[in-house]
Amino acid sequence: MRLEEFWGVGPKTRELLTEALGVEAAVEAIESGDVRTLTAAGLSRGRATRILRRATGEAGMDTLATSDAREVYKELLELARAHAVTRDAADRIQVLTPTASHEARVDRLDAVLSARDAWTALDEATRDTVLDAFESYDETGGGERPAVEAALALHDAGVTEGPFSPIADVDPEALADAADALAALDDGRVREGADEELDDLRAALAAAESLSADAVGVVDTVQDDGVRGTDAFRQSFLDHVTDETGVTVDRVRDAMPADAADATDFVARTLRELTDDLRTAVDEREHAVARDLRGEVAAAREDVDVAVEAVDDIAFHLSLARFAAAHDLTRPTFVDDGVAVVGARNLTLAANGEDVQPVTYALGEHGVTAADVTPASRRAGGPSDAEVGVPGDERISVLTGANSGGKTTLLETVCQVVLLAAMGLPVPAERAEVATFDAVVFHRRHASFNAGVLESTLRSIVPPLTESDRTLTLVDEFEAITEPGSAADLLHGLVRLAVDEGALGTFVTHLADDLEPLPEAARTDGIFAEGLTPDLELEVDYQPRFGTVGRSTPEFIVSRLVADSSDRAERAGFETLAEAVGHETVQRTLAEAWEERSAGGG
Repeated sequence: MRLEEFWGVGPKTRELLTEALGVEAAVEAIESGDVRTLTAAGLSRGRATRILRRATGEAGMDTLATSDAREVYKELLELARAHAVTRDAADRIQVLTPTASHEARVDRLDAVLSARDAWTALDEATRDTVLDAFESYDETGGGERPAVEAALALHDAGVTEGPFSPIADVDPEALADAADALAALDDGRVREGADEELDDLRAALAAAESLSADAVGVVDTVQDDGVRGTDAFRQSFLDHVTDETGVTVDRVRDAMPADAADATDFVARTLRELTDDLRTAVDEREHAVARDLRGEVAAAREDVDVAVEAVDDIAFHLSLARFAAAHDLTRPTFVDDGVAVVGARNLTLAANGEDVQPVTYALGEHGVTAADVTPASRRAGGPSDAEVGVPGDERISVLTGANSGGKTTLLETVCQVVLLAAMGLPVPAERAEVATFDAVVFHRRHASFNAGVLESTLRSIVPPLTESDRTLTLVDEFEAITEPGSAADLLHGLVRLAVDEGALGTFVTHLADDLEPLPEAARTDGIFAEGLTPDLELEVDYQPRFGTVGRSTPEFIVSRLVADSSDRAERAGFETLAEAVGHETVQRTLAEAWEERSAGGG
């Protein structure tokens, strides 16, 4: 296969990869999703990620039919990456994509949830040991020796269940010997400290080379000792060299020439010969030691290969396990049609430390019951179970209700659940039923009001509806980008189109009354503001009520403005608005808020 056949590989990238890796190795790195090799070859991490996403999951990336769907996808990966135990694991998470393969999704879910169970079963000290092992492994950039050392650390810590099971049966003694041998080797060279005899020879060689580089200085040093005569000079020189190098007398004598012209020639030739002899001795000893070390590695080759292959996989699944554990994610149920979430939480808000009310929602066929849609956080005096209702099997919903009522968050939460499930990852819900989708159309509210935005929005929404067999459409406040009258007509048309195409979807709008009558396969749901808190903050029940239009209840906002007004003229102006929306309602709202504040000691 040619490198140019991969998405994102142009002439410059091809030249870079070919020069650094060769075509065959570059193709293998791309097909195996190897970010580490591509970045080592010179690609930026971002470019390598984009190439690999398309190479390993092009169909999955095509599922993300809008920029907002892709943004949610990227946010999810960043949340997961935050729990990665190695850079390589973070890179592997970064190239995860949705997949239509049911088997692939189930296999990954099994692996991640097994890893989560194994991780959460460990005590804190053992977890620290595991993380330290991966930190040490990560600092070295991977390779055989770090992998073997990491596997040994995990084995010694007793973590051999779940994702750690591949290392359960390795021979720790063989791995320890291999680790020592690999530690002694550095690209075929024997490291200092691995063999005492080799270290001595290297030290002697370095000393001999230093002497040889200054033969005249050696002559002067020997003669400065006051020696006279050839024999005395030879003996003094012999003593000096053996003292400086630590070599044997016989080795120095064997290096001495028999026919030197003078003292300088004698010294220079002796030191040159000694240096050559020592260099040969170093090479021979190093070769012998390296051969023995490689033999120790070869003897443990099967265990070493297990460690090398297992450590990266363990790091990957452990990283996803930590993500699942940190956010209390659960296994979704894959269904043929429909999407339903029970007690679902928005991951982005939760990760930012915000208090999130779990919500229940469903489209199409589902198993949600009345017990599932009772918000645990519902305050006293809130809507009854009958008022909330149970979602029907309508495939399309129109979601209405209060500003700041969580409508956009609900769309985003459903999108998060669907995309996580599509990647074979657990989801932020007590329970979820998720079908497989060819296209996920998520469109956030955009505060732009012109023909260009309207055209681009329609171009992003309509083609996936008409071209895909299974589309999930989540559209937020479509009316924000065009005139209200036209918006109602266009939105009604989009709802009809979604119904006609058999899609599943939710359309958030404040124009629900203008959309009547809806097709039979669609329903209207509503989110309600219920009052003001003692701090005069809007109190909203984020759990939608099914089959009813939500209300923005502007009297609550006007009530807060009246209460917050310190200027007399300003207050009078807001009192006029209070009369317009219902003065008695405003006064009752304020009275309830003050009463609640007093009861709380505020």
